[in-house]
Amino acid sequence: MTSAGPRTLPLLGLAGPLALVLVWAAASSLGLFPSSLFPHPGTVARGLVTELASGRLLQDMIASLFRVGVGFLLAIGVGIPAGLLLGHSAVARAAWLPLVNFFRNLSPLAWIPFAILWLGIGDPPAIFLIFMAGVFPVVIATTAAVAGIPSVYFRVARDLGLDGWRLLRDVTLPAIAPQVITTLRVTAGLSWLVVVAAEMIAGRDGLGFAVWDARNGLRIDLLAAVMVVIGLLGVAIDRVLRQLSHIPSVRWGYER
Repeated sequence: MTSAGPRTLPLLGLAGPLALVLVWAAASSLGLFPSSLFPHPGTVARGLVTELASGRLLQDMIASLFRVGVGFLLAIGVGIPAGLLLGHSAVARAAWLPLVNFFRNLSPLAWIPFAILWLGIGDPPAIFLIFMAGVFPVVIATTAAVAGIPSVYFRVARDLGLDGWRLLRDVTLPAIAPQVITTLRVTAGLSWLVVVAAEMIAGRDGLGFAVWDARNGLRIDLLAAVMVVIGLLGVAIDRVLRQLSHIPSVRWGYER
C-alpha cells in the first residue's frame, strides 16, 4: 500500500473544497433551494469580484486583520509572561489560577455590552474583546507547559551555570514552545471568530460589519462571498502560525 508523496498532499487538500463547490453548484442548479436563499457559486464569485473591485472588501479585510493582530499580540504579551510566572511558582498558581479559569470560562461575547459602554464603537471594543478571548487560554497553556517541564532540566542547567535570562532562553522557552505554539494557533482561530461577531454588533467596518450589512441589504450573494473570505483568511492566519513549528529549536515537539 503506497502513501501519498509530499507533492501529492497539497493536491489532495483541494479535493474536499472542490467537492463542496461541485455539490453546492449542483444543488443550486437543480433548484433544491430558492436562489434568494441559496445563491449559485458563480453568483457569489461575481459578487466577490465586484466587492474587490470597489475596494470596500479590501478595506474591511485590513480593518479586521488590524484588530485581530493588535488584540492577539496584546494577549500574547500579557499571557505568556503571566503563564511563566504562574508556571514557576506553586504559590502563584494556587492564588491566581482559579481566577484565570473563571474568566477563561466566560464567553468573550458576554463582554460586548461592557466593551461598547467603556470604549464606544470602532477599533477599541473589538481589540478588547479579542484580548479577552485570547489572554486566558494563553496564560493557562503557558502555565501548564512550564509546570510540566521535568525538574531535572533546571538542575542540569544550573549545574552548567545557566540562570536568569539564559535559563529562560535556553531551557524554559524551547521546552514549552511546541505546546504554546499549538495554543496560539487555536487562540488565533478563536480571535478571528470573535472579531467577526464584535464587528457585527459594535463595528462600523470590517468583515463582520460587511456580513451584517449584506444581510440587512438582502444581498445573500455578498454575504456568502464575505463568509468565503473570512474562512480563507482564517486558514491563512493558521498557516502563518504553523510555520513557527519549523523553527529548529522547537521542531522536536512535532516530530514523530
